[in-house]
Amino acid sequence: MEWLDYMNASLNYIEENLSIKIDYEKIAERALCSSYNFQRMFSFIANVTLAVYIRRRCMTDAALELSKNKVSVLEIAMKYGYDSPVSFARAFTSIHGITPQEARIQGVKLKLYPRISFQISIKGAEAMKYRIEKMDGFRLAGISREITTNNGENFKLIPKMWCDVNSDGTCDKIFGMNSRDREVMYGVCYDFHFEEERFRYMIAAKPEAQIPEGFEVLDIPGFTWVKFECKGVAGIQETCKRMNTEWFMTSGYEHEEGPEIEWYPTGDIDSADYACEVWVPIRPIKK
Repeated sequence: MEWLDYMNASLNYIEENLSIKIDYEKIAERALCSSYNFQRMFSFIANVTLAVYIRRRCMTDAALELSKNKVSVLEIAMKYGYDSPVSFARAFTSIHGITPQEARIQGVKLKLYPRISFQISIKGAEAMKYRIEKMDGFRLAGISREITTNNGENFKLIPKMWCDVNSDGTCDKIFGMNSRDREVMYGVCYDFHFEEERFRYMIAAKPEAQIPEGFEVLDIPGFTWVKFECKGVAGIQETCKRMNTEWFMTSGYEHEEGPEIEWYPTGDIDSADYACEVWVPIRPIKK
């Protein structure tokens, strides 16, 4: 499968140019996609961000060099793209739990993060229900927070945010901005910073009424969207993973640089049959 070869070519390029300053655009070129899309796909397939993977690979090789060679810490720091021994030592300790100097001690325990490779995995042929729609831009209003993806914290912070706004009455105020004929809530992921492992998440509604003081406004541009059906709120995470590891790999589309939207209509959100959706902006892949 061609895309598998392209993805593995990008991994080969990383190994041949291992440095925290490696050019992400050149990595993505090997996979025939943009840096934005490569980083998205990589994080879902590998369950770690590209930046963290590269840092772990750098620290794995650096530890081996320190344990076997007499090369200075400064030389190793420069080799892997660090501006100073201090910043290198900080990163090294965060991975191995010991300093670079301690890594030279015989018998000391080090951590190994081997290089990965992408392979085909045959799974059950469970259908993904989706539709593609072109929409004009629209406005949302609500509240947002910065969310980190470090160590999967986003999977804890977003549910907590929903819990907080439900318990303090904020959710009712957001919900009250809806038109009365079709009441819908939105969860929006936007302002992505992959290398810094963060994005913003907004809980919002379409403001048919006056926007309460203190609420933020987010204008969503016009896009062509792929809209995936989810059964139950718990199904959103699995849908997002399959979307990136299955649908985008074979659809002929790529992720347009824009927000990802969770669409929550009125209903029993605790029900396993609750029908919600994930919307992602897309564009055809240029051959």
